[in-house]
Amino acid sequence: MIAIIDYGLGNVGAFLDIYRQLNVPVIRAQSAGDLAGASKLILPGVGSFDHAMKSFEDSGMAPTVEKMVADGTKLLGVCVGMQMLADSSEEGLRPGLGWVPGRVRRFDPALIKQATRLPHMGWNDLEVTRVDPITAGLSEESRFYFLHSYYLECADPADAIAESTYGIRFSSLVRRGDVYGMQPHPEKSHSFGVRLLKNFSEL
Repeated sequence: MIAIIDYGLGNVGAFLDIYRQLNVPVIRAQSAGDLAGASKLILPGVGSFDHAMKSFEDSGMAPTVEKMVADGTKLLGVCVGMQMLADSSEEGLRPGLGWVPGRVRRFDPALIKQATRLPHMGWNDLEVTRVDPITAGLSEESRFYFLHSYYLECADPADAIAESTYGIRFSSLVRRGDVYGMQPHPEKSHSFGVRLLKNFSEL
């Protein structure tokens, strides 16, 4: 069973709808007790880094999630949920979860040719850089929906599974052990996102 961690941020309903359509057992977790029996976790997130970290801590679920991850439960962080996996962020002062070593950095607008510059918003490619089951079946034409001004710079480049380009190349899909992070929104990325979420459920 997959638990979507609902700490007040992220499009939880969209994840629930997709997994229900795929006939994958899924629940909305709003307390530590709701997490019991989950074999996989999804940590969504939107907004600023510090607000997301504080909201997660205030939810009361953080210690249970940390223990589950330490015990080998697979977790997928999405958007700001991915950034929370890092050690820290230029956007805030709070420490991150530290599950994917690295720092979250802001795009340099001077390097971006697009008129809108920031945020990076809209459809972009994922270029797979390391073979992993979570990207099985994704073609080179796969495109995902992004909305962010910050990106995770991995301390170890080998943690990157896929990269995207927006002014610079950046890690858009990462993995460290049983912890995955994805900068774009799979729940807003049509069939490509559905395929990735299905792959995650089958890991």
